Amino acid sequence: MSTIVFIDTRGEKLPKAAQEAVTYASELAGGPVTAVTFGGASGLESLGAQGASKVVVARGVTAVDGQQLARLVLDVASKEGANTIVCVHDGTGKAVAPRLAAKLKAAHVAGAIGLPEGDKFKRNVFSGKAQAWLQVSSANKVISLMPNSIAVGKDGGNATVEEYSGDLGPARITVKEVRKAGGGVPLPEAELVVSAGRGMKGPENWGLVEELAKELGAATACSRPVADMHWRPHHEHVGQTGVAIRPNLYIAIGISGAIQHLAGVNQSKVICVINNDPEAPFFKAADYGIVGDAFQVLPKLVEAAKKLNAER
Repeated sequence: MSTIVFIDTRGEKLPKAAQEAVTYASELAGGPVTAVTFGGASGLESLGAQGASKVVVARGVTAVDGQQLARLVLDVASKEGANTIVCVHDGTGKAVAPRLAAKLKAAHVAGAIGLPEGDKFKRNVFSGKAQAWLQVSSANKVISLMPNSIAVGKDGGNATVEEYSGDLGPARITVKEVRKAGGGVPLPEAELVVSAGRGMKGPENWGLVEELAKELGAATACSRPVADMHWRPHHEHVGQTGVAIRPNLYIAIGISGAIQHLAGVNQSKVICVINNDPEAPFFKAADYGIVGDAFQVLPKLVEAAKKLNAER
């Protein structure tokens, strides 16, 4: 029996989360795996570096139709004799993984955050406030991996790329228009994020946040009130009702740390909080904290970042 990994490659380049999923599947299987994907991204052969020996791509599929994509994965899984399927725990994976589990009568681990220990998989529960171990006894498994849960592998060669030729049936979803949220690194893939809230007092002051992010090579984000007041675009809103992220470093500036915001960022590896209120709830979740005025602290951080970059 083998392992396959289903990834979404509709963008212009391979998503980091897809590379992580291939790495995870390869380590889980203890050897090369087959990747199944759709969309028009180039460079699919480079997934061999993460442990894929073969990539099966359905070029004609461009929309996330859960039923159609499930048929694609099930067809490849049947041909490969696979009993384990790995997906990314994102919008596409959430549409496909439960369908796969139901069809295969398989155990479904949603949102795994690391390699298993024996037959036990770890995942977050209660909006990331706790972690649970799930024991899997089923021979068939469908596992969706949380982004930024494993380092991307780089030791393999190139994978062979095959065009999928099966009949997936008509799609029930038609894409009429695509609007890109903006340039730069997508928030779910960002390793460094600089975020700010109402403490910045207005959109006219966001230059300080953007300058720090530029010097650090980070993505920018914001709290929900900031997006609701149209200070920043909604695709930058992180939290329970926005984008959930897990960067290596999350810098929160002028954000009090309401529970809804924390639910979307508390899986960050390191959290640094800047706030002039020493009683701000965010300090309880922070690894590092600065009690001070953002308009005094940020210029000093920018200066320090510029100095560090000049010394490299």
